[in-house]
Amino acid sequence: MAVTDALATRSAAPDGSTASARASAVAFLADRHRLQIWEALPWGLALAAFWLFPDRLTFGSQVLVMVLFALSLDLILGFAGIVTLGQAAYFGVGAYTVGLLAAHLNWGEPISGLFAAAAVAGAVGCATGFVLLRYRGLTLLVLTLATAIMLQELGNLFPRLTGGYDGLPGLAFTPLFGVFDYDLYGRVNYLYVLGVLFVLFCLVRRIVYSPFGQTLAGIRENVARMHAIGSPVRLRLVVVYTIAAAISGVAGALFTQTNAYVTLGVFDFDNSAGVMVMLILGGTGRLYGAFVGAVIYMVLQDYLSKESQQYWHFGIGLLLVLTVLFARRGLLGLFEDAGALFRRNPKP
Repeated sequence: MAVTDALATRSAAPDGSTASARASAVAFLADRHRLQIWEALPWGLALAAFWLFPDRLTFGSQVLVMVLFALSLDLILGFAGIVTLGQAAYFGVGAYTVGLLAAHLNWGEPISGLFAAAAVAGAVGCATGFVLLRYRGLTLLVLTLATAIMLQELGNLFPRLTGGYDGLPGLAFTPLFGVFDYDLYGRVNYLYVLGVLFVLFCLVRRIVYSPFGQTLAGIRENVARMHAIGSPVRLRLVVVYTIAAAISGVAGALFTQTNAYVTLGVFDFDNSAGVMVMLILGGTGRLYGAFVGAVIYMVLQDYLSKESQQYWHFGIGLLLVLTVLFARRGLLGLFEDAGALFRRNPKP
């Protein structure tokens, strides 16, 4: 009887420890998913900017578009470890989707245009992802860059359709929800882009903190181990790549709708490299790093280009070098480290 009791106790111990570990993991994930008070800060600042800078809302709309674009890259780079220099390909596909619909089919309804852009960019992302994600490292970088260049040249082959390098100027879009017409100061466009950014940010946040998002983190950290436990690595990478492409397409569509024109420049390498720099400045794998990096990059670019149209890249490059040397987790990482240090060593 004593031996039986001992064996029963010994066999129950792993079950108890497993249950405890599972409960701890569930509590950890639930705590990560829970909204924090500080997360209202960037949205509050965005709304405050609407009232504080009424004459800069057109520029503000472009900043928010780039935040969304950087967020799409963060989803695949920061959380799945997919390094790419061709994210502008899907940005451009989305931009030209709404541009072609407005120019050739007189379809200028903005919300349905966003869905169309997401669908087309997502389809292109899925098709290219099945091929590109067979590779990693430098090969993947070159292939993603080549994808954007090929799409740009494809658009140049059909100038009657795409306008060639002159693009599609003077596009007309119907009032938002059929009620809110676009004003000269860009108030409607600013709130429109901010609303779309909020909805898609909530979607990305939900994905990142879901079990699917945790498997992406596992793939980023150790691909071989995820293969060993039977995780469908390539399928999951293609899925998240498709989602990121669709979000990039929406960002491109917003760019076209708020500017009322589109050119083949949306496929340029500068667009892909610029959004990568934004993410490095803000910090990858943090969601809000896209906000910090995009705002700093766009504001600094706007200020420096007014001072020198030829050498403003030097200022961006210098900040990038300093960030890589002294803030490898990005500028947002510096704030996180400072906050953690303050919590560990509070003032008496």
